[in-house]
Amino acid sequence: MSLYDDAVLVLKGYEGQTGLRQAYLDHLAEHPDGLWKACHAGHITASALVIDPEGGRVLLTLHRKLRMWLQMGGHCEPGDASLADAALREATEESGVQGLSLLPGGPVRLDRHPIPPPCHCHFDVQYAVVAPSDAAHAISDESLDVRWFGYDEVADESVVRLLAAARTRLGA
Repeated sequence: MSLYDDAVLVLKGYEGQTGLRQAYLDHLAEHPDGLWKACHAGHITASALVIDPEGGRVLLTLHRKLRMWLQMGGHCEPGDASLADAALREATEESGVQGLSLLPGGPVRLDRHPIPPPCHCHFDVQYAVVAPSDAAHAISDESLDVRWFGYDEVADESVVRLLAAARTRLGA
């Protein structure tokens, strides 16, 4: 199965945010290249919130370009077999944490947002990953910093919404 086919299946199976989900599906139907950074009409991205449920905290990255504390994530790459694989790859690369595991049940949220040029729009498919209890993180080239935040310390509204959805999935 191609990454495109996986994205369509994942989005068709996602039960929340009906209008936004349809916008993602319409985008892919109109843009066969809609998964790739080269699609200037916008493209699908994959991100993952790194969670330590036992510690009640999340690992965020100070994004180098946006200068905001955000979840790990980014563009799909040709080697990604699925959106979940892309999200897990991005989370591992940007956090430096080994042994992350995807929270079962597929994406926890969708978030469409504008990006400064040359991109126009990211159609972000957001997952959550659980960090092992002994997680050691590192700063990647895409980050200015990486650090743990308590659930109540998360400031960015899009991350607050993602955290709320992930906590609901966790049953917390």
